[in-house]
Amino acid sequence: MAQDGANGIAPQEEETTALLDSWARKYRGATVEDLDLPPALSTSPDTSLSDAMLSASSHDYSHLTVLSNETRSLLGYLTVSKLKSLFESKQLAPSDPVKKAMVKFKRSEGRQYKVISMETELWELEGFFENIGDYATGSKQDFAVVTDYGRKFVLGVATRHDLDEFVKRRPSIS
Repeated sequence: MAQDGANGIAPQEEETTALLDSWARKYRGATVEDLDLPPALSTSPDTSLSDAMLSASSHDYSHLTVLSNETRSLLGYLTVSKLKSLFESKQLAPSDPVKKAMVKFKRSEGRQYKVISMETELWELEGFFENIGDYATGSKQDFAVVTDYGRKFVLGVATRHDLDEFVKRRPSIS
């Protein structure tokens, strides 16, 4: 790797470090817990899509996590906007089970799951969304499933919008 930067660091690394530093200053030590997320709304793979959609809309949620009936482990998620388009295009019926529409988490070897917990700092969460830094997953993300550190419980879902709202309501420092 070429080290052409003024401080001996490769230019791309220098840009990444500068970006991560700017996010750290922007969030000033805040963590996911500071987002004050509502509890996660989860559903079963066997629930009807109409029931899942009703639950999501009554709570004004954009994502639902899907948990195993037996183990309560996280299997995947539903995106309400995608579900609406599947209904409109008649690809799925409201009576179909969630498992027909859910996006399954890919659990393959070599693919590392990034744990986003209540203790994750917001600059790290932004890195997860933007695919930059230690929380990069290989592609940009639209939301994060927030779990306990041991990944036994789904605690909430964080979105880019949650970060934007946090910045808007937090007083700036002079």
